Amino acid sequence: MKFFATQLIRELDQMTIEHEPIASIDLMERAAEALSWKFIESFPYLQPVCIFAGLGNNGGDALALARKLLNSGYTVSVILIRPTRLSADCETNRQRLLAAFPNSMTELQDKFIAPKVTHETIIVDGLFGSGLSRPMTGVFAEAVEWMNRSGCEVVAIDIPSGLQGENSLLAENPVIVKAAMTMSLQFPKLAFFFPENAPYVGDLEILDIGIHPEAIKQTSSDLYYLEEPDIEPLLRKRAKFSHKGTFGHALIVAGSQGMAGASVLSAKAALRSGAGLVTVHGPECNRLIVQTAIPEAIFQSDLVSETKSAQTYNAVAIGPGLGTQTETTKMLRNLLAKMNKPCVLDADALNIISQHRDLLPLIPKYSILTPHPKEFDRLFGVSTSSYARMMKAQENANLYGLLVVLKGANTLIAAPDAKLYFNSTGNSGMATAGSGDVLTGILVGLLAQGYSAEDAAKIGVFLHGRAGDLVLETESKESLISGDIIDRLGKAYTSIRE
Repeated sequence: MKFFATQLIRELDQMTIEHEPIASIDLMERAAEALSWKFIESFPYLQPVCIFAGLGNNGGDALALARKLLNSGYTVSVILIRPTRLSADCETNRQRLLAAFPNSMTELQDKFIAPKVTHETIIVDGLFGSGLSRPMTGVFAEAVEWMNRSGCEVVAIDIPSGLQGENSLLAENPVIVKAAMTMSLQFPKLAFFFPENAPYVGDLEILDIGIHPEAIKQTSSDLYYLEEPDIEPLLRKRAKFSHKGTFGHALIVAGSQGMAGASVLSAKAALRSGAGLVTVHGPECNRLIVQTAIPEAIFQSDLVSETKSAQTYNAVAIGPGLGTQTETTKMLRNLLAKMNKPCVLDADALNIISQHRDLLPLIPKYSILTPHPKEFDRLFGVSTSSYARMMKAQENANLYGLLVVLKGANTLIAAPDAKLYFNSTGNSGMATAGSGDVLTGILVGLLAQGYSAEDAAKIGVFLHGRAGDLVLETESKESLISGDIIDRLGKAYTSIRE
């Protein structure tokens, strides 16, 4: 899914109004319909609802939602905060609500009066949309602070009030609604993908409100949210007369004494992702462990001296559990100097490069780097915020012609053409030892099969996250281990295709 900066979203709304054509008030009604369906699906037991509405179009959405929930049988009280004039569509929805339910609304101007709620009350935040560009003050700030203290579950319309659409948090104590759920209209907001903002966004639901598809197509953006419809067309079908050579030979340079597990996880994931053959290079002390754990894999320990170079493999991954000793650094330098095709660099390979930055230009174009945030900061410098780190990933991916896979919730892929892809799959149970080794194996397995580096990165992070989500059908987030992710890769493939 392509998504947009908040200013462009307003332009898309206007393009929809002009080219569908549809009146702005009717587009708002369509948004309210989507909001009400999701609300009723999420809270089906007719819990009491208290809706806060502001004076702009976000407030208009809230007032229209209130009318629809009242029509559906919910007990709804509305607090309209209007220190100044309402927008035209907000005023229209105010009149509609008063005409249908004249006793449902309390209007406040410059003094906040707390409504009466119980612990079962669902609070809906419709104070401000994504256009807010300054901190909240006065009666609005008082309302937000009361919501956050109320102990009630809060649902935000489009974006939690006080949160800016693009940047991550800068203020020390920002006044922002802490939502348990955010119902974002048509697109996610960039700010939703930064960990600093997680306490405010809660669970994210993206609701289709019918923005004109041609407007979306014609409006350029570098921002993408990877969902199943983006991944399914990329998956290749296997021909009937294929053989193991058809699906490539992956080399994984991994492991050191005491770290054989990294080799095992990466190699098993590469095989489960579809590679025809997998060879593990590691120290001789790991041979028995690797070949016992994965009899399907080949093991060798003489990569540097053997005449068969890394170029004879279809894809190479370097780094999991490798260590950063002098000999390892020399081996990495030799490998990078000889390689002329994209590779996957993870873990200690990245740590070595951060200590020997002259290696960066040796990395083949379109290689995939898979740092977690601390590894990224060691490579490219410390960032003051997740937004700054994202921009640095975009800059360096473009500068060196690489794909930077910045691991975490909503794993970011920064591509050489400046596009930024955020992943929609995965869960916090995957924050466990070896999860990154599994991702490395998946990525090199996909490269070995002939996928382009960019497609391999997109499929790989989505498949990795989907497999992690499927683990939760039988395990908890606390009990999930990396081997579980590998075991669900087959089901993850099937779920995407189906």
